[in-house]
Amino acid sequence: MLGRAMTAAGLGGVLGAHGLVDLPGSGALALASGVLGLAGWGIWRASARGSERPGEAGHRDVLAGAGRTRAAALLRGAMLCLLGAWAGFTFTVLCAQARLGQTLADGNVDRVSRVTLRVDSLPRLQPDRLTFEAVVLDAHPGGVPERIRVRWPAGGWRGPYAPAQPPDPPFPEVHPGQIWRMALVLRSVRAAQNLHAFDYEAHAFAAGIRAQGTVRGTPAWLRDEDWAGLSVIAGRARHAVREAMAPYLQDLRYGPVLRALAIGDQDGVDAADWTVFNRTGITHLVSISGSHITMLAGAGALAVSALWRRLRWRGRGLAERWPARRAGAVAALLVAWLYCLLAGWGVPARRTFMMLAVVAGAQALQLRISGSRVLALAAVAVVVTDPWAVLASGFWLSFLAVAVLLAVGARVEEASRPERRRDRWLRGLRLAARLQWAVTWALAPPLAWSFHEVSLVSPLANAYAIPVIELLVTPLSLLLAAVALVPGLESVAAGLAWLAHGALALMMRPTAWLAALPAWPVPVGPAWVYLLAMAGAAVALRPGGGARASEPVDPARSGHGVARGWADTVRRHRAWAWLALAPMLLWPPDRPGEGEWDLHALDVGQGSALLIRTARHTLLFDAGARHARDADEGARTLVPALKALGVRRLDALVISHADLDHAGGARSVLTAVPVAQTFSSFDLGSWLNAETRKLGVQDAPLPLAAVPCRFGDRWRMDGVEFEFLWPLDVRARRKGAEANAGSCVLRIRGAHHSALLTGDIEFRTESALVERGLTPVDIVVAAHHGSRTSSSAAFVDTVAARHVIFQAGAWNRHGHPDAAVLDRWRQAGSILWRTDRQGGISARSRGDGLSLSSVLESSRRYWHGRRTMPP
Repeated sequence: MLGRAMTAAGLGGVLGAHGLVDLPGSGALALASGVLGLAGWGIWRASARGSERPGEAGHRDVLAGAGRTRAAALLRGAMLCLLGAWAGFTFTVLCAQARLGQTLADGNVDRVSRVTLRVDSLPRLQPDRLTFEAVVLDAHPGGVPERIRVRWPAGGWRGPYAPAQPPDPPFPEVHPGQIWRMALVLRSVRAAQNLHAFDYEAHAFAAGIRAQGTVRGTPAWLRDEDWAGLSVIAGRARHAVREAMAPYLQDLRYGPVLRALAIGDQDGVDAADWTVFNRTGITHLVSISGSHITMLAGAGALAVSALWRRLRWRGRGLAERWPARRAGAVAALLVAWLYCLLAGWGVPARRTFMMLAVVAGAQALQLRISGSRVLALAAVAVVVTDPWAVLASGFWLSFLAVAVLLAVGARVEEASRPERRRDRWLRGLRLAARLQWAVTWALAPPLAWSFHEVSLVSPLANAYAIPVIELLVTPLSLLLAAVALVPGLESVAAGLAWLAHGALALMMRPTAWLAALPAWPVPVGPAWVYLLAMAGAAVALRPGGGARASEPVDPARSGHGVARGWADTVRRHRAWAWLALAPMLLWPPDRPGEGEWDLHALDVGQGSALLIRTARHTLLFDAGARHARDADEGARTLVPALKALGVRRLDALVISHADLDHAGGARSVLTAVPVAQTFSSFDLGSWLNAETRKLGVQDAPLPLAAVPCRFGDRWRMDGVEFEFLWPLDVRARRKGAEANAGSCVLRIRGAHHSALLTGDIEFRTESALVERGLTPVDIVVAAHHGSRTSSSAAFVDTVAARHVIFQAGAWNRHGHPDAAVLDRWRQAGSILWRTDRQGGISARSRGDGLSLSSVLESSRRYWHGRRTMPP
């Protein structure tokens, strides 16, 4: 028990280190370690003196001596747990310091560098670009991190609506181990930062990626280094398998899924398929998970064990020289290791391999080890090899799922085993249903924390998906991968591909129908509701315990008797513990009061998206940019933000003008949530119809009403007034630069504060607003992302804003926001906020004052670095 407690404490120390804004120096760590070591030594000595045996203590009371002994043991255990936490903290800080040392020099940012590199990952080939990770061997000028991500774009980009076509000329074959000389435009890893959203910068830092480069010109291949390291060898094997499988999968609807099951390469899996997998809770089945690895390792162990019992050497059976079970354990470990390498060595793969290694080691040493100890040792091994593994949700979900299976299995073992075959089958079905039910609800709190919804159809979908994928699709995919490498077996490979795809396609039909059913929304709540839900699940799934009715209780151990009685009571009534999930499932989203409002300026790069909430209504002003046919900020940023905030419908959607950096995400928003009414400065319906033809997709759901935004139109929601100040003439159809002049301008006035949303208006429109009696506001969203063609001196002086928000993308090609514009607002006494430097900005108008905050102020971590913030 002490070892598992120390493991939990060590994981807490690792998490504590990852929660730091700035890392402590090595000197501070050494000093603190010395102080903690001396304190621990003193506590140990004191507790040792207090735990003398009763016989050596003279006439002391036996029970009092036993109590002091237990207290001393608890004190020593607490001290060891503290040391374990400090060890995890110190180890993580030292590793993070070493990785932070790999930083792109400031002089190289957004400039061309000559780099010689080695491809170190399986390249991701898309129609318009090639992406891979690389190890830098040489760079001019210096100051380039050792590991970078390279993006090689195809020439002749034809816009975000262009259909996918092979590049002309085509990309050369790129595979791990190749050495290239490239001209790269290097930048630090920078990604959008929004509350309750995926942190790509943390993901890249955990992978060791410290810079990203874009290819310029024509790279030159130098040579191959096929045996440069284990990662290169594994990458070459994965590349060979992918190329061998490609002819058999290229025309199949779910071909990328079959490839993902074989080698863990998820490139090409359709975004719509991921939505189906996530909503039905079967994502773990369509990627290489622990169950796949365990299944393959078990098959290898059974085969080797059976063969080992039949082989003889020098007239003596191999099983007589070394037990067949141990040979099978070694074979299972070897098969699992090879499959994990082929799968890319992800967190679930590492967890499974470490657990198998612990079990195999215990069997080789003839040690009996409990499931909880296997989990603890595997967690230690995973974190020691990669202290950033705890940042991945898969780390916690995979360990939690295994723990639930162990707990439910322990409860089932208490029951007597039926003898009849029919009873065994029924018992197996009940066990499978119980396991699926337990895993679904035990994982509900962390999944709700991550995805802000709970799938109600997950148990049903997993009931048929698990046997189909685990027992049929995955083995066929692995056989296909093996057969595709053998010349002359093309017909066999084609048949395997047909069988695997047919089974998967049949399974996906009911799955797609289930995915269309609504999930249970879980908006962001306080941390305690998720912790309470996890505690309730732990109690409900706790293995049986407590004293039996016929077991005598020693009066001298009455404390243990009370504890056992309490445990027995909990065991009998543990089903009620599931009610602890109710606060999480029913927690209402946080909303402003009457006359108050919240404004969220989301970080959508070079684009605009502003979410306004009142007591009972929600309005979205602009929907971000469209980047490609299958990528826009509506799906990437806005829809997850609406889920996190508990927004199930939009009362109004305002699209200021038809530029793609403002209207590009509208289709995704309309598809994801119902919209009562839209306002726009152009014909939004015709625009969406034209976009439908360009994309070749289904029509987007239209709102109940669609009207132009028009000067003078106003309405009130929950004591907050909304009024359009521009445009004057909505009949004109503007194109190009003139479209900016026709942007919708919306003023928000609550009971206490006001805000002005300006779209992309420029000097002339600003002058017209001033002439028409524009009044001061508390917050203004700077027009046209801070372009030098906007924020005139007269406009700045008139609005007299206390706070100015600039929505712009880092390193954008327009140079937004302009330095002169920043100076103009700064000299007017305004406080500047920038999404490219501070992430998403949130403003709260309340009766006790107006407050603004940014994501990187409230949740910055050491891997985000020190960005230059506006004053």
